[in-house]
Amino acid sequence: MDRPAEPARPAPPADAIPLSRRVPFARQIADTLRDLIVRGDLAAGSRIVERTLCERLSVSRTPLREALKLLEADGLIELSQNRGARVMSMTITEAGHLFELIAGLEGFAAELAVARACPDDIIALELQHAQMLKHYADQEKDAYFALNNAIHDAVVRLSGNPLLIATHASILLRARRGRYMAIVDPLRWRESVAEHAALMAAFRSCDAPAAGAVWRQHLRRTGETVRTALGQPAVSADGASEQHSAETCLTGSETHRPSSD
Repeated sequence: MDRPAEPARPAPPADAIPLSRRVPFARQIADTLRDLIVRGDLAAGSRIVERTLCERLSVSRTPLREALKLLEADGLIELSQNRGARVMSMTITEAGHLFELIAGLEGFAAELAVARACPDDIIALELQHAQMLKHYADQEKDAYFALNNAIHDAVVRLSGNPLLIATHASILLRARRGRYMAIVDPLRWRESVAEHAALMAAFRSCDAPAAGAVWRQHLRRTGETVRTALGQPAVSADGASEQHSAETCLTGSETHRPSSD
């Protein structure tokens, strides 16, 4: 006797994100959610609806909740028994303090890196920088941002100072959200590319003070861009507000309709 056919599985949602079965689920889910938060796809202040994310990632609630705990430890979300999970927001003052600290840490790291990097390290940086410039020329924002992050992380790592590296890692993710928001501004993006070029020139000439100065200025300018965006909406050519890509990314100023699990 023929067995009855198994019911067809429901099709995944249009915005489904495939996950590898080879990487621990909770960690991979956390990595995916970090990217969504950094890019503003999960806006600051927005409620995280578990059911929606489970469908989008094709996972059960258990690994998702483990991932949310990892994100809470990163300072990217807040968990509450009564209110559930919500993406953390950032005020103008908090952004100022954050980038003030990041500028000091990464500027000092750049000075140490110039003094301590070996020729192979500099060659690797040059290759990353060249590829980043290509992505800028092609206006490939996400690919550019990935290499931009890799260069920032490499400079910190090349400092060779484990305490500096650990301190930087503890605040890195919140700063990364601001850095992504900053390249929404075409003018700031162009300035940022020039500042990266100045850093590479300092590495080539073994000028540690110049590397530190340009990198501190680079992060300060990014912080200024973030604070400006948080304080006032951008205005398009037709006079309409364009807050979503900037202010909403960090403050959650956009109104969110309540959603249920």
